[in-house]
Amino acid sequence: MTRALVVVDVQNDFCEGGSLAVAGGADVAAAISAHVRAHAADYAHVVATRDHHVDPGGHFAEQPDYVETWPAHCVVGTDGVELHPRLEREPIEAVFDKGEHAAAYSGFEGRSDGVPLAEWLRAHGVDAVDVVGIATDHCVRATALDAVGEGFATRVLLPLTAGVSEATTDAALEQLRTAGVELEGSVHRP
Repeated sequence: MTRALVVVDVQNDFCEGGSLAVAGGADVAAAISAHVRAHAADYAHVVATRDHHVDPGGHFAEQPDYVETWPAHCVVGTDGVELHPRLEREPIEAVFDKGEHAAAYSGFEGRSDGVPLAEWLRAHGVDAVDVVGIATDHCVRATALDAVGEGFATRVLLPLTAGVSEATTDAALEQLRTAGVELEGSVHRP
């Protein structure tokens, strides 16, 4: 198997101090960097995804419900859109931006230089992915589900993820198990 690591949305706005912070996000960024250093031989490729909003319409709301609508986050041209400084950039070969003009949860909605994530992975001979990042119960879940749907053998490395809430994270983990995603370890709970 040719395996890639897909680092999902480890961005300033999703870490402590950001506009839509997930507790433990900065620690997850550092843990992913340590994992990549320790397991570099396990991965043929390392890629990342980013929320990359220009005008995502109803995705943003002044009074968000935190289900369908959210506070403004990861807006192009702001520091919040950038990958977190504790996530080492050097191993990352490509960054797949998603959600410019609509809500986008799955990294498979993203593109790098116009190439969709699934197409990029296939062109590089990848048939298995490990998914890590933020948030376990939203974009990590959606990315892992789409990875399985695209035919990739899919694992989520739970210690390298951070969830928004225990209830939604537990529901996401059950959905991932049911879909055939391999779950490894326990989710980061600060």
